[in-house]
Amino acid sequence: MIKRTAMGIIFSNMHDNHLGSLTRGRTTGSVPFGGRYRLVDFVLSSMVNSGIREVGVIAKSNYQTLMEHLGSGREWDLARKLGGLTVLPPYSSGDNQGIYAGRLDALAGVSSYIQNGRAEYVILADCDLIANLDFQKMIAFHEEKGAEITLAYRREKIRREGNENISVFEVGSDGRVGQVWLSPQAEEEQNAYLNVAVMKRELLEKIVEDARSRNKRSFTKDILVEKSDSMRIYAYEIENCVMRINSLQDYFDASMALLQPQVRQELFPSNRPILTRVRDQVPAKYGLGAAVKNSLVADGCIIEGAVENSIIFRGAKIGRGAVIRNSIVMAGSVIGDGARLEYVVADRETTIRDTRTLVGYKTYPLFIEKKSV
Repeated sequence: MIKRTAMGIIFSNMHDNHLGSLTRGRTTGSVPFGGRYRLVDFVLSSMVNSGIREVGVIAKSNYQTLMEHLGSGREWDLARKLGGLTVLPPYSSGDNQGIYAGRLDALAGVSSYIQNGRAEYVILADCDLIANLDFQKMIAFHEEKGAEITLAYRREKIRREGNENISVFEVGSDGRVGQVWLSPQAEEEQNAYLNVAVMKRELLEKIVEDARSRNKRSFTKDILVEKSDSMRIYAYEIENCVMRINSLQDYFDASMALLQPQVRQELFPSNRPILTRVRDQVPAKYGLGAAVKNSLVADGCIIEGAVENSIIFRGAKIGRGAVIRNSIVMAGSVIGDGARLEYVVADRETTIRDTRTLVGYKTYPLFIEKKSV
């Protein structure tokens, strides 16, 4: 397979309104996941593993944590003189106020970045996917079909609740996209758009310029819905593991899925690693009273209690006699002696005092905000 040159554009803020307290003070892309990662790591690593060496990350608000995490892009081999990683904060001009209302609006704000790109293709992607994607295969499919736009999708059962950001479409026998629907109401298995698209850079420039002149802001509504008949839009099915983070419940479910060996094998193959910012910390320490079962424990943790079916992030401390079950404890959090947590998500630097009991439910986990005491 011939590798085609492509640049990536990642939207870091598109799903902030759906993740409640997790995105209060941070972008969707910088939400911690899996003990040591951020959500942006998955799509960014997929691009790098696909040979993409020019990536722009569009930010809108609360992006300080995102910038600290990405840095120069060194961990992803994107600290380069040509191309490399570029964080694109809001840019205000005469016809653009910087705070975008949709993908086309955001792309218009970074139009000069797109125009200065050297790649033949552009890959547009959001930060809400937990997946390990091969974009070169998607580009090969795009060329084979002679498509103008290719959309990534998967077959999934759509829930009526929390579907505001989900689009579905018909797929013909030849792979061509037919009618497109926004916020589907039917609770059945459908072709769900993953907010990942491939097209030629020159076509994207034309789409953005046309949208700017017509005051169009939504890529899905104003391009996919309106032009599915007039443009050659094709659908590329993703069959390997994909988890979408579109709600707090989705975040909890996807995190718990990591405890399954099959899911980890699909997401973290040795030949396509998920890269992240390196933090040099000592290995986790386990006290005499520690008992850990079916859990992910990151570096720098001190475990002196019982941990079961849980994910413990870097530098967290679990006190003596504490019991953590079916929970997520993020970096720097301290769980006091004798405390009990079940179906709880404790954000970064949270303190749970001694002997406290916090219990949620599998379908209604309890979320504790960052730095809460």
